[in-house]
This record gives sequence, C-alpha cells and structure tokens, in this order.
Amino acid sequence: MEREGREMVARKQGSGGAAVSPCAACKLLRRRCVQDCIFAPYFPADEPQKFATVHKVFGASNVSKLLQELSMVQRSDAVSSLVYEANARVRDPVYGCVASISSLQRQINLLHAQLALAQAEIVHLHLQNAALFACTSTVAMAPLCSDATASANTSQSVIDSGNINEKTIFSIDMLLDHANIGLPMWSC
Repeated sequence: MEREGREMVARKQGSGGAAVSPCAACKLLRRRCVQDCIFAPYFPADEPQKFATVHKVFGASNVSKLLQELSMVQRSDAVSSLVYEANARVRDPVYGCVASISSLQRQINLLHAQLALAQAEIVHLHLQNAALFACTSTVAMAPLCSDATASANTSQSVIDSGNINEKTIFSIDMLLDHANIGLPMWSC
C-alpha cells in the first residue's frame, strides 16, 4: 500500500499528465503509461519479470478486465494470486499450483500416518511396561507366601503361562503379543 502511494506521487509529479517512469506493464506492452494506469500500482517499473510472467500466462487484457471488476481493496491480493499462479504455471504448465497443493497434501497425509504409528508404538510400549511391571510385582510378592513351594510354583506358572493377574477386569494377554515382546511393532 505504501509503495502504491509513492508510485502515485511519482506519477503526479510528471509533466503534462505523463508518467515519470512507465510501469512494468506499459514498458512490456510498449505503450504510454497514463496517470490512472490500472497496472501501475501493482506492477512497478523495477519488477518487470513480475508482469512478464503474468502476461505470458493470462494475457494483459484478461488481467486488466479482472482488476477493473474488483474493488481497490481486493486488487492487491488478486495480483499476488495471479503472480503466484503464473509462476507455478511456468514451472508446471499442466497442473500449476495444484501440483504444489497436492504435494503438500501428500506430505500432510504421510505425517499423519507417521504420527499414528508413533502413537501406536507408545501405547504398545506402555502396555509392555505395564505387563512387565505386573509380572515383576507378582513374582516379587510371591516369596511373601507362607509356603515356599507354592510360591515357587506360582512364580514359575506366572512366568510360563503369561497370566499376569487373573483378578483384573481384562487380561493383558488379550492386548500383548508375547512372542514379539521387545521387538518394534513397525519398521520404516
């Protein structure tokens, strides 16, 4: 906005309504830049490539019509969008900025999948730690029994069978794959 104001002041200082320096659009189109040129605030003379790319993709006439249909407040954003899309079309003539959007969407989906795997790995590790803690606490409490033979049998049966605590609401055996304890769930 500030640059637009400076451009207008510079234009008004020109003699007889002629601009001191024509905007990039008028330079490229080889026409006289008038004081109320619709391109001047958005395509300054020091950025000729900006208009050249937009003109190559959309055409000066179409850009002029588009800017005339918009309010003054919306024009700056529209020009920014046109420049971005034109640059994207030059890089990728078929898909333009849609290729960038699709690439970013694929990255987001990949990161969501990686996050889900990491969260599942954390849950798996928490369950594994809970099972090991329950197993060690059951084994540690077993010597407190009065019968040493019963405690040894209980400890060994807990270790062999994997039944950690049968009085819980659910069995941890339903959640754990004892054959693969200690191994990572997923590999990348």
